[in-house]
Amino acid sequence: MTSILTVGVAVIDFVFRVDEMPKAGAKTRAQNAAVVGGGCAANAAAAISRLGGSAHLAARVGQDMVGDLIVTGLRDEGVDCSLVRRFENGRSSYSSVVVDRSGERMIVNYRDEALDFSADWLASSDFPDFAVALADTRWPEGARVAMEKARERGAPGILDAEPPVREAQAALGVASHIAFGQRGLMDFTGESDFETALRAAAAETGAWVCVTLGDKGVTWLEGNGVAHMPSFAVQAVDTLGAGDVWHGAFALKIGEGAGEREAIRFANAVAALKCTRFGGRAGAPSTAEVEAFLAENS
Repeated sequence: MTSILTVGVAVIDFVFRVDEMPKAGAKTRAQNAAVVGGGCAANAAAAISRLGGSAHLAARVGQDMVGDLIVTGLRDEGVDCSLVRRFENGRSSYSSVVVDRSGERMIVNYRDEALDFSADWLASSDFPDFAVALADTRWPEGARVAMEKARERGAPGILDAEPPVREAQAALGVASHIAFGQRGLMDFTGESDFETALRAAAAETGAWVCVTLGDKGVTWLEGNGVAHMPSFAVQAVDTLGAGDVWHGAFALKIGEGAGEREAIRFANAVAALKCTRFGGRAGAPSTAEVEAFLAENS
């Protein structure tokens, strides 16, 4: 079983399905609802576990009711939470998420800015063996530690780069792979042209770089050129968590020894299947479902 370390954000999402986004000051009744774990690194870890990997999460949560929900939900998914630190008097992060009939979502998130951002405790922790470290830039200090641990062990270190990306500058210089979101790449480089931006990011960081574009697929640098892989065409029901599970699936495939192109195709399939299901990461597929989907879309 391939072991993946994920480091970053863990939250609870209160998800509401509506026909269309509410108007200002209006009261709207949801057609469906779910309370589900969320957060970039936590969603990636849950997806890895569902795909047959061994997932280990390092994160910061409060010693509160929301923190209980976060940790219990992850353990139920088979995620090792021994590196999740719970802070006395800290408040865990949670979000209200509204998803419309097209699958698009609006998120209002709360996070406790007083929750200690330091990762000194993480740097001195006993780390499990891992084939890949995956970190999100929402916890820059933790991302730096994860990328440094990966480099020390000669393992790939993958960054899920979302704005403000520059806050994770120390991690960017150590990562072997950086998967930018569209806004993250523009935030980091100031460039709107993807090829120009990717080349600038690669030149500055020395890492393999790509940009995920949602239903437009993934673009990356390959050799002396630029490569692109389109997303799979599906009827989107809920896009919440799709990018997070993409990163988890990509990291798992890299950990299993796949090349970047193969890992992108696998991750695109995982994200596409997730989008066909309501409930955030609850819609993350199993390996068997992904393999069947890829066979049907060969």
